Amino acid sequence: MLRTLLITATLALGIAGTAAAEPILGNWKTASGATAEIAPCGGAFCITLKTGKHAGKRIGNLSGTDGSYSGEITDPDTDKTYSGSGAVNGNSLKMKGCVLKVLCKSQTWTRL
Repeated sequence: MLRTLLITATLALGIAGTAAAEPILGNWKTASGATAEIAPCGGAFCITLKTGKHAGKRIGNLSGTDGSYSGEITDPDTDKTYSGSGAVNGNSLKMKGCVLKVLCKSQTWTRL
């Protein structure tokens, strides 16, 4: 369920509002109130839920720089994977997940 994915943890396609590099690393409060940690893993950034119903579950990976990232996100309830991306702007991370790049949902996470 894409909606559940976006409520608990989703990644977004978007463009950062500034030209300066904005790091995606750290802990983020998702729209559902869970905490997601974004940390380096391999050549990408892994997203792992730290609190909530799916605590400990890895739900995605992104790559990119300068505040704009893309990759995959997994709905923790259904284990379905979607294309997604994220755009960092200050203490906000706009997340977007898409099915077939047409049906998309977005949400904003807040840096903790």
